[in-house]
Amino acid sequence: MKSLQKLPVGIQSFKELRENDFLYIDKTEKIFELIEGSKAYFLSRPRRFGKSLLINTLKELFLGNKELFKGLWIEDKIEWKQYSVIHFDFAKGDYKEFGLRKYLYTSLQKKALQYQIELKAEGLGSQFQELIVKLHEKFNEQAVILIDEYDKPIIDFLSKSEIHQAVENRDIMKEFYSPVKGLDKYIRFFFLTGVSKFTKVSIFSELNHLQDLTLHRIGATLLGYTEAELYHYFADYIQFIASEEGISEEQLKVNIREWYNGYNFTGNEKVYNPFSVLNFMSSRKFNNYWFETGTPTFLVKMLAEDKIYDVDQTETDLLSLGNFNIENIDVVTVLFQTGYLTLQEQIEFDMYRLGYPNKEVKNSMLKMLLSEYGAMSSSETNSLVMKIKRAFLSANFEDLFLHFNTLFAKIPAEIFEERLESYYHSIVFLTFTLLGYYADAEVRTSRGRIDAVVQTKDAVFVLEFKIKDSAESALQQIKDKQYHHKYLSEEKKIYLIGIACNQKEIKEYLIEEVN
Repeated sequence: MKSLQKLPVGIQSFKELRENDFLYIDKTEKIFELIEGSKAYFLSRPRRFGKSLLINTLKELFLGNKELFKGLWIEDKIEWKQYSVIHFDFAKGDYKEFGLRKYLYTSLQKKALQYQIELKAEGLGSQFQELIVKLHEKFNEQAVILIDEYDKPIIDFLSKSEIHQAVENRDIMKEFYSPVKGLDKYIRFFFLTGVSKFTKVSIFSELNHLQDLTLHRIGATLLGYTEAELYHYFADYIQFIASEEGISEEQLKVNIREWYNGYNFTGNEKVYNPFSVLNFMSSRKFNNYWFETGTPTFLVKMLAEDKIYDVDQTETDLLSLGNFNIENIDVVTVLFQTGYLTLQEQIEFDMYRLGYPNKEVKNSMLKMLLSEYGAMSSSETNSLVMKIKRAFLSANFEDLFLHFNTLFAKIPAEIFEERLESYYHSIVFLTFTLLGYYADAEVRTSRGRIDAVVQTKDAVFVLEFKIKDSAESALQQIKDKQYHHKYLSEEKKIYLIGIACNQKEIKEYLIEEVN
């Protein structure tokens, strides 16, 4: 086998990547379509999805560094010219320490100094405008403006205690971008990236001329890896890892697909998470690479506060997915824009069904939700889940409910007093789904609503919870309502389980097997 090409794990510099012979998935045909089409774009994608590398690639292209593009599709397709480039990267900004307004003023002065221009105007928008106009006057050429992670100064402050700072930063950025639309003749190309698109009184009222690529055909595969790209560029790695693991290349491809594929931004072609794929190819182990780089704690807390624990197969419209209102946050919109949910199926017109993109995201989100619901650390949660799995597989119901009570015991009493039954439902659902079994909570039938159903390969467990009532009463309700009848045709053992709960504890349970 020939030597493996170096993997650009964590590298966002196109120049460094190309000069040091790192693996590069050639996206320049798509980039050509961008620069030859419209001249002002916005693209929203989840974190760690390649936005910064795309911005850096555009920067080198507009600086005229043709030698970096040798051997790539675009090499002989454009007239290579050097433009003045204004590049802001908010992912690396120190606005938290100095404040966003001061950071922007300082950044403008640094860019002016770079091109030996003096800025005299007052106000953020006025200085930005002055920089763009003076660049045009000095070089007799339009400027290129590239903005990476524009929304980070807002996203970083979305917790309830800091939301006022998010609103203030949004208003500052609106002021900053206010002159851009009126400077069209001075600008060759404008590209803005971020995780979310904020609406209402936002910067997009000032930048309403941008073509939004978020759900557009051009943006569908601009970032992320298509399956064809994965198999072509990583062919040597796939062959090597499959041989090392003693499995077929086809089986390895199936495993990679289950873990890291599934992101869909147009309803058509899916893409793989690039960060996770690179890390997997480097470590040769399946893991939650993308999820562990920083899931917003406010998002998990929001789900728990709203008693949402099953977001898979959610239905919504495209208009909602494209908008983010700070004052009234829609959790489904946030989950989609941040990459925890993706388009799965078009139901009708502009209505879509959303779901987890892959195994990495689903398992990780369920673990975090269970930790939040159970008021435990991730390691405590994982340990208890494995104990529950062992008790469950050995049909040791005494240990099974003992471990559930351990989970419940860690939850603050005031939460149970407020939510009662719903908390038992959520813990059961999250736990058994994590164990790899099919689990439903609050399942509706023609005769009523089942509290929880758990299915394994060989059995179906129908559970009914009662607060301040007996396990016998709970079991009788299952039988009276015939909750289990819909599963009789599945040729599995069926267990009817009545559970009596009192505050933070399962007090008693009765199990009846249906033959």
